[in-house]
Amino acid sequence: MTIQRYGLVRLTLNQLIEKTNSMKKITSLLMIFSAAFAFAQTPCDGGIAAGYPCNGYDLLSNISLGTMGANGGNDSWGWTDPQDGKEYAIIGLTNGTAFVDVSDPVNPIYLGKLPTHTGSTIWRDMKVVNDHVYIVSEASSHGMQIFDLTRLRNVAAPPETFTEDAHYAGFGSAHNIVANPDTGYVYPVGTSLFNGGPHFLNVSDPLNPILEGGYSMSAYSHDAQVVTYNGPDSDYTGREIMIGSNENEVVIVDITDKANPVEISTTGYPNVSYTHQGWFTEDQRYFILGDEGDELDFGFNTRTVVFDFEDLDNPSYSFEYFGPTSAIDHNGYVVGDKYYLANYAAGLRVIDISDIGNQNMTEIGYFDSYPQNNNTNYSGSWNVYPFFASGIIIISGDSGMTIAKASSLSIDDVEAAKFSMYPNPAENVLSIASESEAIRKVDIFNILGQNILSRSFGNNLSETINISELNSGIYLVAINETTTKRLVVK
Repeated sequence: MTIQRYGLVRLTLNQLIEKTNSMKKITSLLMIFSAAFAFAQTPCDGGIAAGYPCNGYDLLSNISLGTMGANGGNDSWGWTDPQDGKEYAIIGLTNGTAFVDVSDPVNPIYLGKLPTHTGSTIWRDMKVVNDHVYIVSEASSHGMQIFDLTRLRNVAAPPETFTEDAHYAGFGSAHNIVANPDTGYVYPVGTSLFNGGPHFLNVSDPLNPILEGGYSMSAYSHDAQVVTYNGPDSDYTGREIMIGSNENEVVIVDITDKANPVEISTTGYPNVSYTHQGWFTEDQRYFILGDEGDELDFGFNTRTVVFDFEDLDNPSYSFEYFGPTSAIDHNGYVVGDKYYLANYAAGLRVIDISDIGNQNMTEIGYFDSYPQNNNTNYSGSWNVYPFFASGIIIISGDSGMTIAKASSLSIDDVEAAKFSMYPNPAENVLSIASESEAIRKVDIFNILGQNILSRSFGNNLSETINISELNSGIYLVAINETTTKRLVVK
């Protein structure tokens, strides 16, 4: 900075009655499904949830900065344990990085903190690759901390003070870090090297990063997204593409060959103040950008800039979306047809982008974790993390860590149940485990409410199901006719 789930497809009760008449316990199943859409720990009622302004999003819990032993919060990310599907939040603080078990988001467990490598600062950023988190900071001589997230499985007496598993000292401070888990690289940006452009760090051996070069962009790279490209421009299919938000422009670079990165194109937009951060739509056709200074410099309401990247060699400015308040936008991410924006004083804003091709974006909900005001300043929500399969949303910043969920989202999608289901998203096989109750029956429903897969089992606490014949999409999984969970199939 300068001054720095897919939406749940709901089944109607009539559909459930029609499609589940063969179930022995239809009454209890219907109660589970119908209650699922009404439950909230602290519901958004009349535009308020426990003192927080809201619309369509409920409060599950909050952990204060004081609880985490810090006087300021910043970025955040998440990790889902591939062993059991448990979800963990990673929260950036002024003096370190906090780890929180959010598998029961109503009762999250603060597991402890990894202290900063050197001094305190308001800037800290992290990304996850191969069950390790890589942490950078603008604190002097901080370098990059590496922490093995599997250590969070066995925290005997939380909160603990953790130690880093490794440290990379190839640069001093860094503003941000980008990752491509597909290729096993992380990319620190905003250092004093490579003109502020990205470092290319191979972390296939997680605790021993290897520098394979870097790229000196035309301007300091404040933030970026790196993808293995599968968008509409077939010239670059399968290439590793970086989209840099570089203070005064957006830069597109092919970084597949780390020894020979190639700039593809650059693009601008009207009323540039500070080109801050952006994210692709899931089809990689459109790039959604936030400018962190335009609300202050030009007096706009929250402005989001959209580019058409159908042709990476010739990207074009498409249109602007303006939010309902004058709050400054910070980090934004896309999941399905929704754009989740950390909007500083206005908190989390959720925007429907299903009609982005016709230059339409519509705010459909919000949870304002900073209720003091919606002013044009840098107080409030720094980041949101909307990528957990459960559908919970982590909000980090001046209010510590806040967990919210869509009001329509099932309790079984967000509460720690007696059953865990993983991986999620899944592709070929799905595992279900329980600590105490035997898994007797599993039914999978498609979005039309049709029971498309049913399996009966004996008395085992874990079962694996072949789902290779399921099409990509969203499903509801009923376990023992009492617990329902949402499944995403890749």
